[in-house]
Amino acid sequence: MQASRPRAALRAVARAALIAAPVLSTVPSVAVAQSSLDPVIVIGTREAQPLSRSVADVVLIDADTLRDSGAGSVADVLRRYAGLQLAANGGPGQTAGYFLRGANTSATVVMIDGVRVGSATLGQVSFEAMSLANIERIEVLRGPASGLYGADAVGGVIQIVTRQGQGPLDLRAGAAVGEYGSRQGDVSVSGARAGFDYAASLSRDTSDGTTAIRGDRGNSSYNPDKDGFTRTVASARLGFTPAEGHHIGVSATQSRLNAQYDSATFDDQFVAHPEGDFRNRLKTRQAALDYRGTLSPIWTTTLQFARGTDDSVSGLTDATRFKTTRDQATWQNALRLAPDQQLVLAYERLEEKADGVTSDTLKRTNNAYIAGYSGLFGPAALEANLRRDENSVYGDNTTGSLGGSIALSPTLKLRALAGKTFRAPTFNDTDFPFYGHRDIRPEQGRSAEIGLNWRSGASSASATVYRNKVKDLIIYNPDPALCPPAPDFAFGCAANVGRAKLTGATLTGAHRIGNWNLAANVDFLDAKDTDTGARLIRRAAHQESVSVDYDTGAWSAGATLTDIGKRPDTGATLGGYALLDLRASWRFLPQWRLEAKVLNAADRDVEPVYAYQGLGRQAWVGVRYDIKGF
Repeated sequence: MQASRPRAALRAVARAALIAAPVLSTVPSVAVAQSSLDPVIVIGTREAQPLSRSVADVVLIDADTLRDSGAGSVADVLRRYAGLQLAANGGPGQTAGYFLRGANTSATVVMIDGVRVGSATLGQVSFEAMSLANIERIEVLRGPASGLYGADAVGGVIQIVTRQGQGPLDLRAGAAVGEYGSRQGDVSVSGARAGFDYAASLSRDTSDGTTAIRGDRGNSSYNPDKDGFTRTVASARLGFTPAEGHHIGVSATQSRLNAQYDSATFDDQFVAHPEGDFRNRLKTRQAALDYRGTLSPIWTTTLQFARGTDDSVSGLTDATRFKTTRDQATWQNALRLAPDQQLVLAYERLEEKADGVTSDTLKRTNNAYIAGYSGLFGPAALEANLRRDENSVYGDNTTGSLGGSIALSPTLKLRALAGKTFRAPTFNDTDFPFYGHRDIRPEQGRSAEIGLNWRSGASSASATVYRNKVKDLIIYNPDPALCPPAPDFAFGCAANVGRAKLTGATLTGAHRIGNWNLAANVDFLDAKDTDTGARLIRRAAHQESVSVDYDTGAWSAGATLTDIGKRPDTGATLGGYALLDLRASWRFLPQWRLEAKVLNAADRDVEPVYAYQGLGRQAWVGVRYDIKGF
């Protein structure tokens, strides 16, 4: 891996191209659909709507984009999009923090097929445990969304939609090998027949990796071993349509991750076992039963019952085991008041349970009541959402959002949106020994944005500016005077003493000409602690991405350049870096395709988190097989 970082010229060229892209409308975001049809999203209103009608700032990453991205993980896909930054404790398989519009990791909702996922103790989702093999599309809503999705939708919402069966039998399989002893394999099948639809997939990813901790930081816990990982993901879905307009479905997903890692500091377990490795063994499960029916020309109802578990064991023994269980029930009704007017009414119940935080099992329940309206009035659109959350531990919260847009011309739309949000305390915040307590309050946020969207044929561009003020941030405070009067808090506790201001701007552009697809986005972020004026750690002030792809049908080639600026971290400022990813494929037979990619092709030295390192250059080669209708 190259130790030097001379990249000023590369950045200058990249930034000039990126900033010019939206103005000239010659460069698209990778997420732009590869057809002139208006794609459909769900995340903006909780019901299906054309992407062009959305008042919110929504990104759609469709199946074609995922297939052609050359990315090896969900995190690799997401980091190429404006508004979302990631910071991993090493390479693939390692824990990663994510910041949507600069909000904390715990201030973003992540769902799989409408079911909230993640750890209720940490308040975050492990993207490193997810596989791309069973994903049909990813929808990202950037901006305030608590009015629709409740707690934690401060920075936004990420909705992952798994593959569903339709049409004739579709069989897909692939295998690939890469550097660092990396191997990938997956197989999936889907289809529909005689009123039934089905989909199933199985994938396995392994890598020997490299040491996660850097050896040049003088860290006493540096361990020059290899920190590899193994990830296995299985999913299945079965649906039945008993009559037109009615569908019943059942689905299940399980993921197992076994990853080695290096701790930032030694602990007694590691000192006692100098030859041992820290390991993160994570098992996640989601299961759901759902029904959707059209009861009349103006009324559609949806019922869903789901359970998700997050079972994590870290360290060298089972002493650090945390398991959270979420049971979720949703009843949602969409009422069409007029051809272009819709009212959504929903009730959600969420029961959460955590084991391992204390000697007792922790429980809490949340009942939510949601009302959302969306309507068109000639060239104008209006969206209004209101939600009431009643929680058994941290109390009641009412949030909402109001937004509108107006078509200034057939190709140009002006939109604006404002909302109130909150981030719920995790079980760690309320109950972790010597830190958490039940007096802690939810964080509160107020956000506003304004944007322009332009689309003409195969070209598009957008510009959005936003501001988000968050108060009552939950942070550790060493002053016992701010804690409940108890001996446990002699050295401090969790306290609502922080404030933050997140302001930024996002520019994207899109263009397709002939066999060429061009893509770019620029993200500027000013994320600061309001009280001290200091920048929030691990957030870059700017992040850019450019993609170029050429596709003839038989063969394709592409490149993505992602540039990330300097970031403050604990006790240090991390240097910026640029990642160049190359990809190519050749369909040598109708059902067979040869694929190759080089990640971090310039072999840049990457320090995503202080004292941790990413992987250097990684060359991959693989083959894929797909056939439909046999």
